[in-house]
Amino acid sequence: MKILVFFPFLIVFIFFSCQQDNEKRLIQQQKELAKNEVIFKKISSAWNFRTMNLQPSSQELVKDWAQWRLFLTELQQKPTSSIGAFQKKSKTLSIKADEVLQSIPGEIFMHEFKSRFTVLLTKFRSLEMYLSLDSIPDQKVINLIAEINLQMASIELQMNELVRKNQIPMEKGEADMIRMLDTSRAVKNVPKNLN
Repeated sequence: MKILVFFPFLIVFIFFSCQQDNEKRLIQQQKELAKNEVIFKKISSAWNFRTMNLQPSSQELVKDWAQWRLFLTELQQKPTSSIGAFQKKSKTLSIKADEVLQSIPGEIFMHEFKSRFTVLLTKFRSLEMYLSLDSIPDQKVINLIAEINLQMASIELQMNELVRKNQIPMEKGEADMIRMLDTSRAVKNVPKNLN
């Protein structure tokens, strides 16, 4: 009998308890949406990547490099709709940066370029990782965008430097000296067969 008396109170208590939980959940969701909107606005305002200003002679190095052109085109397209759009864009940029790294043309396939493109790829992968976290560290994302721009400037400077070096004429006898320093041309010591 006592249980029947407490039963209606128990039902009322459970009902109000569930209703309070729903209100708390709704308030938490609204706070989360507001926080994501602030993060979206911050990232959106910082999402400006540097365009390449190569000298005309440097542009000759990359004119037939399709992956590079596709990467730069992708880099200039800014997501506008949501954090999800930034997440997709960062994943696409990581893929494009990897394609660029894997397809460096022979004229610029040197340690200096490969290391710069590797650093660039690493920065894009970091950007992708930060944007995929549940709680996005907006300041780290903004700093990474600035670092990516610095790395792009470094690549641009290296391309222009390569062209400048190639335009320096060789001095008389320099080609012969370079050939003599080439160890692959050296005569190998092969012991003679004494038979």
